Amino acid sequence: MKQRKVCIVTGTRAEYGLLYPILKKIQASESLELQLIATTMHVSPEFGNTYKQIEADGFVIDETVENLLTTDSASSMAKSSGLATLLLSDAFRRLAPDVILLLGDRFETLAAATAALLMNIPVAHIHGGEITEGAVDEQIRHAITKMSYWHFVATPTYARRVIQMGESPSRVFCTGAPGIDNVIGMKRLTRQELEADLAWKFGDKSALFTYHPVTLETTDLHDDINKIFEVLQHSGLNILFTYANADEGGLLINRQIELFCSNDPVRYRVVKSLGQQRYLSAMTYVNVLIGNSSSGIIEAASFHKPVVNIGNRQRGRLQSGNVVDCEIDTLDAALSKALSHDFISQCQKIENIYGTGNAAQQIVDILEREPLNTVKKFIDIKS
Repeated sequence: MKQRKVCIVTGTRAEYGLLYPILKKIQASESLELQLIATTMHVSPEFGNTYKQIEADGFVIDETVENLLTTDSASSMAKSSGLATLLLSDAFRRLAPDVILLLGDRFETLAAATAALLMNIPVAHIHGGEITEGAVDEQIRHAITKMSYWHFVATPTYARRVIQMGESPSRVFCTGAPGIDNVIGMKRLTRQELEADLAWKFGDKSALFTYHPVTLETTDLHDDINKIFEVLQHSGLNILFTYANADEGGLLINRQIELFCSNDPVRYRVVKSLGQQRYLSAMTYVNVLIGNSSSGIIEAASFHKPVVNIGNRQRGRLQSGNVVDCEIDTLDAALSKALSHDFISQCQKIENIYGTGNAAQQIVDILEREPLNTVKKFIDIKS
């Protein structure tokens, strides 16, 4: 029987980590052939050349697409997206995939969906139907939904939203979030192993910090970051920082993080890309997560960890009960609440609404068995 060729496009370390369990199961499937394209941040030295981690994990990268313009502006994002569309169309022509599998809502993901749509290649999309009001990802995510044939969503609420957008319920599958598969199935480093690897110690109280640009806001990002760092400095926490993504403002955030950490290398450590194993291991040992990453909303609940979510980037995304939302001006109070005995106790009792750790197998089962098409009908919701 001819194998169905599934082409996965990945542009960031975080997205690749979420795709990892799916990649492993496609690789092991007798009826699927894995094709892999690494682009954007993966092939950028400034963001750690993380394609090397993909190869170290045992995957063959069929194509690399160097599309990221290393300037920190909205126009560079638009140009990087356009270049990705151009180069990915050539890659799709060479690889001739049967289906393109995409996760999330970044500009290179939109480029991949656009190229596939115009080349009449079906798209399967993971994490549709979600709301994140503070970032341009919100519009990108919904645009990709309308370009996609299959939808693998994380919760029943998100499934209803995708159906509300005119997608057929028969092509919307509530699989849960694949990131939870890693939480359940990935071996973590011991605290001692991780500290040795990082050449840094967590100390008595520690935090994991990831903060990305809020692309729909016009505030002074430099001023915002300095206000956040002032609170962190007085918190007494040892803090492990990861880099921001390649959106407008990401380079500024990363420069400020490097400067801040250089002032006290005992308390602070910055790593461009932790990779999924080190990131999840760090999540195990810190007392709190701080920033505006989706991992604080989705994966952290499985660790029963308190999370301080800053600003509007994740506003609208469903939460499991372990998150304290705040603005920059109320970060100090939010940290106090998150580290209080009562809130820590509350976190121990929650259940993660994003699934129990079997999303990858469900997705691969559907990729193996469901008939493919590119023709869709808009399904009106009956009143």
